[in-house]
Amino acid sequence: MPTPPLVYSPAKYGWRLIERTTPPKRTAAERVADFREIYANFDEATVKAQARRCIQCPEPLCAQGCPLANRIPEWIGLAAQGEFLEAAAVSRATSNMPEICSRVCPQERLCEGSCILNARSDPVSIGAIERFINEYAFRHDTTEVIQAAPNGHRVAVIGSGPGGLACADELAKRGYAVTVFESQLIPGGLLVNGIPSFKLEKGIVERRIDLLAKRGVVFRLGEQVGRDVSFAELCRSHDAVFLGFGAQQPKPADVPGANAGGVLPALPFLIQKNVHSALVDLPPVDVKGKRVAVLGGGDTAMDCLRTALRAGAARAVCLYRRDLANMPGSRKEYANAVEEGAEFEFLTNPTEIIAGANGDVASVRCVRMELGAADASGRRKPRPVAGSEFQVAVDIVLVAYGFDPVPIPKDSEFAVVATNEWGGVIVDEQQMTSVPGVFAGGDSVRGPSLVVHAVRDARKAAEAIDRFVASRTAVR
Repeated sequence: MPTPPLVYSPAKYGWRLIERTTPPKRTAAERVADFREIYANFDEATVKAQARRCIQCPEPLCAQGCPLANRIPEWIGLAAQGEFLEAAAVSRATSNMPEICSRVCPQERLCEGSCILNARSDPVSIGAIERFINEYAFRHDTTEVIQAAPNGHRVAVIGSGPGGLACADELAKRGYAVTVFESQLIPGGLLVNGIPSFKLEKGIVERRIDLLAKRGVVFRLGEQVGRDVSFAELCRSHDAVFLGFGAQQPKPADVPGANAGGVLPALPFLIQKNVHSALVDLPPVDVKGKRVAVLGGGDTAMDCLRTALRAGAARAVCLYRRDLANMPGSRKEYANAVEEGAEFEFLTNPTEIIAGANGDVASVRCVRMELGAADASGRRKPRPVAGSEFQVAVDIVLVAYGFDPVPIPKDSEFAVVATNEWGGVIVDEQQMTSVPGVFAGGDSVRGPSLVVHAVRDARKAAEAIDRFVASRTAVR
């Protein structure tokens, strides 16, 4: 039976009396000079006021819009009363990394986008309240770090991105001895090397990983399963295995001239600017004083634009074939990018990358687009406008068309795990792969998606692992 939401008074009409407030944000001129987070936390008075805007719906749409079904009205009700530690405890009950999700989730498409107040006013500032109460809990040192009693079972987690960390966390709480295998020298996966610090500072992720270590989770860094340690041996020596290695194979530009010098995939560029150079084996990308074009309209494209500006680019322009209404990237991130000086050429489709005499990119040939009928996904399909070709002079092109799961080679130990036509790991309703005892979730299964989706998959997989191990133990 779910816990009924707290009721406080006078909340019913708070949304009429109190305007929605967003967290304090540093000026664009200040924030493009560094990679620090651009938002600050609310103060206590503001949090309580913003929480009082919630009308405590009997069937909260915000919780339905949250992939984790977070108990949002309950912790908002507690925050409205100033019970911040209690609110944070409720938040942690359904999320393994609420201080991270509150920073990187596109709330306008999830909880806040589902808020019933959208019909009459602005939604409750759910993400900012979630961030505040969890940071408050960290400041007051009330986060749970007690190790569970060992249950005698072992689980290997491959990959330390959000899915791997969430699965390890859930299993550690159940008493499992969990070992996380990470091929990189630093744990965190996408959270560290894919998301820029101006959205999620590295210390926030390090703090979460430290918590897992205190719970008994062991991290083996710089170890690639299949190269440094056998996948088959992991399966033999552990009661279950969770695959959380993400999807990091970039989609190509797929236009003539894409092999010109200075045409680069987005992720290596972001990693090289995000992570200390001694920890990654990537060639440096110098964009200082250069004209940078970013191809694509998702959050990775926004990250590339904003990172290029911080790295000193003379110009950072996004070339995107649909309009703003059909752009998949977060509207908040788009607005931040514009404030910081990024330019956008909508309804613009790159058709060729033109190299100069030295072989390096000199310009991108484009054609203007118009939107026709909707495609299978419901988005209007772009089509070229005859005679509208033009060129954009550039020095660097960053391709941010998205990612696919890295294909599993046929001679790899992982080839025993069934995949679909685009390389995604196939799982059943319990997140189990074709190999009994091997589970998977996140981007390796669904393709590039949200952090919160990876966390949801991982939590589901952890529950299924617990049942799987219990069933095997019962028949011994």
